[in-house]
Amino acid sequence: MERETHKCDTPGERGPVGSPNAFTLLPWLLLGMGAVSNVLHGETPNPWVGAVGLLVFNSLYITLVFRAFHPQAREAPATRWCLVALGLVTCALALAYGDDWLLFFPLLGLATGAVVRGRRLGPVMLGLTALAGAIAALHKGWDALGIVYGTFLSGMVTAAILALAETVRELRDTRQELARAAVDQERLRFSRDLHDLLGHTLSVIVVKSEAARRIAPRDIGAALEQVRDIESVGRQALVEIREAVTGYREASLAAELDRARGALTAAGIEPSVRQSGLPLPPQTAALLGWVVREAATNAVRHSGAATCEIELHNDGERARLVITDDGHGVGSAPPGSGLTGLAERLAAAGGTLHGGPAPGRGFRVTAELPVEAAGEQALRIEGVEGVEGVKGSGESR
Repeated sequence: MERETHKCDTPGERGPVGSPNAFTLLPWLLLGMGAVSNVLHGETPNPWVGAVGLLVFNSLYITLVFRAFHPQAREAPATRWCLVALGLVTCALALAYGDDWLLFFPLLGLATGAVVRGRRLGPVMLGLTALAGAIAALHKGWDALGIVYGTFLSGMVTAAILALAETVRELRDTRQELARAAVDQERLRFSRDLHDLLGHTLSVIVVKSEAARRIAPRDIGAALEQVRDIESVGRQALVEIREAVTGYREASLAAELDRARGALTAAGIEPSVRQSGLPLPPQTAALLGWVVREAATNAVRHSGAATCEIELHNDGERARLVITDDGHGVGSAPPGSGLTGLAERLAAAGGTLHGGPAPGRGFRVTAELPVEAAGEQALRIEGVEGVEGVKGSGESR
């Protein structure tokens, strides 16, 4: 991958190695070697004029082909004026000397194809080809067809090759951007899953460990029951982390409700779960399962609540989940990354999530989802980046 995207530092040699560049077009100047030979051997009238013409032509040609590979320079007015000047010099030399000097027209066509792109190229090349044919006909008659063909073909083929090279370069850049985006999405998915899994699991383990420590002196059997729960939670966490690594982790609403009951009870919070309305589609239930897990984890960690109510209703069009505790721990705290990540995810599915103080006392989390849209969006998310967890690393609300 690194070899494909290597950029050369030499001006005009931009893009992946192997792509056409300014140096690719320089060898075509050898077409003018016949004119150079005429000047050196004194076969050209006023050889100093011819020599100056050659110097000006070559300078303008080299300038144009280098500027042609820099989009901003290619579109600059100075480049257009250089091309016009090259055309005037070519016409002057061809009119004055003919013969080998007519070969500068294909070089002019090549420079034109390198600089002029898009819809303007066709009319420009037709006009240039007609001009080359008229001037060549003055010297060679019907033999000028070769100059006409060479001028038109050099310009059009050059433009086609450079346009294709730019398209390939853009596709390669796009592929690399998509690859980077896929990596970023996978990292985000993994970080969200770890936040959700470890945050909830460690909270349950801590709560149950504290409960076991408190009751061990007076009821060793109950303490051992808590220890067995800790072992079960740990084993389940290992399974979930493996699923998160492979991208197949999916929250189940029923399972999350059961876990929420257990975690809240172990923390000394009395849970109350009420469900009404129609059954939820699996993907909608999976999205709401993340909300139950995050809200229950926050209640266990931060609220100091005595009760926590979980209410779920599905009227067939929208599902509404409300989780309310009567605690005091985070009622005035700003939302943390867990709820923020959930809000982003539900928003992508056309839903909403709000967290804030409940009337009177406590904290309330309210999530709403359009049932069908949520299912379709969750399927799309799962196909692109795996089922995500919540963003962050175990922060509070």
